[in-house]
Amino acid sequence: MTIQRMDNVGIVVDDLEAAIAFFVELGMELEGKAQIEGLWADRTVGLDGVRSDIAMMRTPDGHSKLELAKYHTPAVVSAEPQNPPPNTLGLHRVMFAVDDIDDVVARLRAHGAELLGELAQYEDSYRLCYVRGPEGIVVALAEELG
Repeated sequence: MTIQRMDNVGIVVDDLEAAIAFFVELGMELEGKAQIEGLWADRTVGLDGVRSDIAMMRTPDGHSKLELAKYHTPAVVSAEPQNPPPNTLGLHRVMFAVDDIDDVVARLRAHGAELLGELAQYEDSYRLCYVRGPEGIVVALAEELG
């Protein structure tokens, strides 16, 4: 048997509302919010006393989702270093295809996003960049040319 699809990518954040605003500005849609707690949650994630709020974000085409989670208990654990470079082992980044990369970067900057490098062009195919958003989340953007 094979998998059916990739359902979502989960990202733990401290400021859920700021993260929602950032991804809405990027063009994602808030699908819904929920409070998560109980024995089933503890068993699923392997922690005791889980109490969290989640927000499910959906891409406009409906095919991809991000689950943003704010843990109230147990307390969150900070990653070290706080803003790891792009070559750090583990989850690297989330990439989105965009229509106008300059416009998207300008709008995300209003939400505190910073370019990690610069806007670069790959041949005559793409303009690309990495931005660091809320909670240090690295988001890659790609605008197809032509």
